[in-house]
Amino acid sequence: MTDSVRYNGTARLLHWTIAVLIIVNLILGIGHDPLGEILPAMPIHKSIGLTVLALSLFRLVWRLTHTPPPLPVSVAGWEKGAAHAMHWLLYALMILLPLSGWIMSSAGTRPLQWFWLFDVPKFDVAKGDAIVGLSGGGHGLMGYAMIALLIGHIGAALRHHFLLKDDVLRRMLP
Repeated sequence: MTDSVRYNGTARLLHWTIAVLIIVNLILGIGHDPLGEILPAMPIHKSIGLTVLALSLFRLVWRLTHTPPPLPVSVAGWEKGAAHAMHWLLYALMILLPLSGWIMSSAGTRPLQWFWLFDVPKFDVAKGDAIVGLSGGGHGLMGYAMIALLIGHIGAALRHHFLLKDDVLRRMLP
């Protein structure tokens, strides 16, 4: 496969780094109560969330300024549309999910830190604010939506690789 049909190295590095961080964070978010018995799950969850937010914003700028490789001509039009919709929904959730967590944490009394290295500024919000309630309610729902999108995204990539035997997955492999 030529480099002209692959994502560039920066896009691939961002994709796989963010993917691993999101999967770890979904596990920490869902399992924070039992995991909290053996490790500081919520501070790690918050730190990873902030990292995902920063990397996702960079990735979005990168994506908007660098044309991705075209999908194979064998991919049907409806599939191209579904792939683009899924990617943009993933981008939205990669930004909105950690942002909602940051808003919720800002309303709390504990300091918000990035891996115990430095304090992260909090938004000027309080527990009773509508945005805090919206963020709290939406955070869990967006987490489950992220899981559904990831299953669809991974499933589609595996379908292309093993059933259709095209280069869609290989375009993003390291």
